[in-house]
Parts: sequence; C-alpha cells; structure tokens
Amino acid sequence: MAMSGGLDSSVSAILLKEAGYDVVGVTMKLWNYPQSCKSNGGACCDIDAINDARNLAVKLNIAHYVIDYTTEFQNIVINNFIDEYLHARTPNPCILCNIHLKWNALMQKAKQLGCDGIATGHYAIINQLNNRYFISKAKDKNKDQSYVLWGLSQDNLSKTIFPLGNYSKAEIRTIASDMGFEKIANKRESYDICFIPDNNYRNFLEENVTALHEKYPAGNFLDINGKIVGKHNGFPFYTIGQRKGLTVALGTPKYVCRIDAHKNEITLGDKQDLLSDKLTIKNINCSKYEQIPDNFIAETKIRYRDAGQEAKIIQNGNQIDVHFTKPVAAITPGQSAVLYEGEDVIAGGIIDFTNNKN
Repeated sequence: MAMSGGLDSSVSAILLKEAGYDVVGVTMKLWNYPQSCKSNGGACCDIDAINDARNLAVKLNIAHYVIDYTTEFQNIVINNFIDEYLHARTPNPCILCNIHLKWNALMQKAKQLGCDGIATGHYAIINQLNNRYFISKAKDKNKDQSYVLWGLSQDNLSKTIFPLGNYSKAEIRTIASDMGFEKIANKRESYDICFIPDNNYRNFLEENVTALHEKYPAGNFLDINGKIVGKHNGFPFYTIGQRKGLTVALGTPKYVCRIDAHKNEITLGDKQDLLSDKLTIKNINCSKYEQIPDNFIAETKIRYRDAGQEAKIIQNGNQIDVHFTKPVAAITPGQSAVLYEGEDVIAGGIIDFTNNKN
C-alpha cells in the first residue's frame, strides 16, 4: 500500500486492513523538502507525512517501509519538468511520476516484498473487458483522478487496487473520523505540484537552472500578424493561454497563443486566437482497446479539470490525431490528452502538435 501520510492513502490502508488483506505499507521519499514547506502546511512525503504514515502503520499493526527514490525522482520527473519548459512545452509531472515511480518502481518493490500487487489512494476504478484492463471515472466526479492515470500498463493495472473508487471524499473523511483517526480526518487537501509548494514554477526554474536568464534571454512579443508589440522576459516563463503578467498594454486583454523556442518569440492574440480544432498526441497508451476502432468518437480532455469535448479519433501507430467537433481553447503541448468512452479511459498521450483555428 502506497502510504503518503495523507488522508486518502491512510483510509485506503484502513479499508484494505478491514477487508482482510495482508497489507504492507510503503512510503516513497521523492524530494528533499526545504524548511519553507512548513509555512505552506507541509508537503506530501515530507518528514511529518512520513511519520504520520509510520504511526498509522503501527496502529494498524502492518509492516511499513520508507524507500528513498529521490535520485529516480530527480532523473525522471524533475529533469523532464525542467527540460519541457526549456523547450516551450508545459509538462504534467504527476503523470510521469505515476507511470515510472508510483507504479513501475513500486511494483518492483512489491515483488521483492512478496506482495501480489499494489494499492494507492487515487480516486478511480479499474474495470476489465475482453481481457483488457482500463481505468474508469471514480464515483466522486470532483475528485476523479482517471486523467492522471492514463499511462498505466496492462500488467500494472491487473495488479492494482483503488480502494477509494466507489467512495466520495466526504465519506472518506467520515470513515477516518468514525474509526478514531481525527488527525487524519482533518488533513487538508494538497493540490500543488509536490516539489513546488508555492506553486510558482518560474521560481523553481530560476533556482534549478544555472544562468537561466543568460541562456534564455528576453525576446519579442508578436501580435497575431507577426508585428513586434513588446518584450518578454524569456519564453520558459510563459505558458499557452496565459493572460496575466505579460507586461504589455495593447488596449484589450491578450493571451499567449504560440511560443517559438527557436526564435525566442511569443505570439499574443485575442481569446478566439486560442481556439484549435485538432491536436496530435504521441507516446500513447491504449487501455480499453488494443487498437482504437476506425472513425471512433471520444470525449477528449486536454487538462485535468477540463470537462471534455467530443472529437473524432484516428490512430496511426503510436500517434493519435484528435479532430474536435467544435474548436477548443488553449491546447498546450506537453500536457496530456485523455480519451474517454463514457466513463472509461480508452487511451491517453502527450500533446505534441495543435492546429490553430485562426
């Protein structure tokens, strides 16, 4: 059982123990959290969270291990996070962490410990059809995490349990409280990227990229017709759809529509200039179907909180072209596109290319 010390993984451990499973708790130390995290209420898997996980394991009378994955986290997640911004893309580090650490690495540890599989506190459901495993949306649609789980392999899905999939968040808090775990029941939510507790990726880049401003200097803001309209502070500090902090006054609100890393240019436009009717995703993982059927219509989410939009899906090997019925706004290279059939995830991948509508 992956135990972060938070509410969801703690109650997951409690539920598994109550159901009669032989549970082994594992806490993954992923990042050396600075003291400043304390002012933000702590961080997932900082020393306090690790102690909370250990204390719960003692109360539940289950074995508990703390495993240091900081090197792997740096090499796989942090380095990719930085590299993506330096190539004018916007990454989602949680997805890489899920695939390579919270599953691949943890599954290896499970085997070493003699466990049959792993469980996590994610809000999602695993289903099976025609010998294929796939993720479905959780009961609590406000907490559903199916979007960040698209990359899990068939083998990993076959050996995974999500104890919280059929519960609401409110029910989980009640379970913790009713069982006497008041501290756990009252734990706050955590929404930020775990290694950026202040949610300011720009500060993180400045602290972790040597001579960032010298390597990626100020460049030109362009309007939609290519006319220079101002200066930006370096393209890594901007993301598609950004409106605030542009430091240019053009009479009406403007948005970042395109980022050209090679030319060090950023194109600004109106809200309608953010619309796109097509995207291409690479590094795909198909789950419900081994190959997406021809002329398939799916609901496509281009970000975690996206409601999803209808689109025609065409698979070409390890690439998928998504043609939206209606243009959507601010499609961002580096983010994930996840394809749904009703409640079920059929595939996902990394957005590589968008077709601007204007």
